[in-house]
Amino acid sequence: MADIDNVDVTTLARAAQDSNAAGKPAILDVREDYEWQAGHIDGALHVPLDQLPNRLDELDPDEDLHVICRTGGRSYRATNWLIENGYSALNVSGGMGAWMDAELPMVSETGEPPRVL
Repeated sequence: MADIDNVDVTTLARAAQDSNAAGKPAILDVREDYEWQAGHIDGALHVPLDQLPNRLDELDPDEDLHVICRTGGRSYRATNWLIENGYSALNVSGGMGAWMDAELPMVSETGEPPRVL
């Protein structure tokens, strides 16, 4: 098992806010489609956990990936798997639940206010 580094949502949000477009942290959301559609971080890349092995070509192996899910379990597994396969990845502690609790900005694809399912 790989050593997993964690980042909290406020640190990630601050880094995203303080960076220019080229320096923004790469956020990988590994939740299911319905969860993503209900609410996600603007600019995040969506690759459901079960699709990750088949979609590695969408990820930059030289970029630090900040991996997020609803509460941290799936993102922990994804982070571990990515590290074992040569990627640089950090687990976002508390996931989208913590992001929403911290009242950080989210977008929705449903036309309704963003929420975490």
